[in-house]
Amino acid sequence: MQLVRPTAYHLVSYVDALERGWSPDNIRLRAAAIENLESIARDADGFLASLDDREARGGPIKLPDGTTRPRLPGYVSWMWDGEFCGSIGFRWQTGTSELPFYCLGHVGYTVVPWKERRGYGTDAVRQLLPAARQERLDFLEITTDTGNIASQKIITRNGGVLIERFVHPDYGDEERLRYRIPL
Repeated sequence: MQLVRPTAYHLVSYVDALERGWSPDNIRLRAAAIENLESIARDADGFLASLDDREARGGPIKLPDGTTRPRLPGYVSWMWDGEFCGSIGFRWQTGTSELPFYCLGHVGYTVVPWKERRGYGTDAVRQLLPAARQERLDFLEITTDTGNIASQKIITRNGGVLIERFVHPDYGDEERLRYRIPL
């Protein structure tokens, strides 16, 4: 499995994953998948371009509670093994390793269900670490749900250390775990 920059070549396989019920967003789930499909139908090239926003020029992000917050610089890579396997997003604040209070972590990832248990999530995070170092970050923070054992293993296999349990008011009353991967 390799991380690839999303292109038109990969898009058919990505759309197939969305149509099969996978979502690039583990909080907004199906709503995010539908939004992606609609965006691709309107302007596939624009959709692909929106996945690489290292200058944070895109509009604000919408949180689950409906509030909006400023977008951070970042980009999305796709996991690829000859077909789409999942996605991993990386975001940061320029000049600091810290994140604003509304951002759950530097990294978000999801693997399509039919490609789980192959180590792709672990490998994707590992492949992303050099990019994080290039941004001069001292660490990466990644959060996960307390019941998501697979994600916890992905993080710890990449050197992540649990730093706190927390509830974030913008994301509901569910307890989450925050890990830190030193760089």
